[in-house]
Amino acid sequence: MHLTRFTDYSLRVLIYLAVKGEQRSTITEIAERFEISRNHLMKVVQDLNHRGYITSIRGKNGGLLLKRAPETIPLGELVRDTERDLALVECFGDDNECIITPACRLKPILAEALAAFLAVLDHYTLADLLGPQRPRLVRLLQLDDTPATPESS
Repeated sequence: MHLTRFTDYSLRVLIYLAVKGEQRSTITEIAERFEISRNHLMKVVQDLNHRGYITSIRGKNGGLLLKRAPETIPLGELVRDTERDLALVECFGDDNECIITPACRLKPILAEALAAFLAVLDHYTLADLLGPQRPRLVRLLQLDDTPATPESS
């Protein structure tokens, strides 16, 4: 199984916002930190906002924030929401033309494997991706770990 860049970038955005906590972030800031396309990231952020993972605040003091607590975002849910096609092989789709499908055992085995993969991800949340590694993530992302005060916002 290969996760798309869309899912990869979705995970990165959520990790970044979770590390930042209550400090707002911008698409440009996140794109620069991860050295990824701002245009592609805009689509990811729009989708995450639409699905209720993040909130986007417009205006001078606007930015992006997590809408849900990290411990309430199961990784399996995120992967299901962001992967456009979980059909691992042709016979998963409606346009299946494989001639051995009626006698093949591959589809049920792969379906079971996919269900197991997602079930494992369901046991973990965004908070699990941070854990005791949060200080290291702060350093790697070159973030100031001190929360913004009302005077400095």
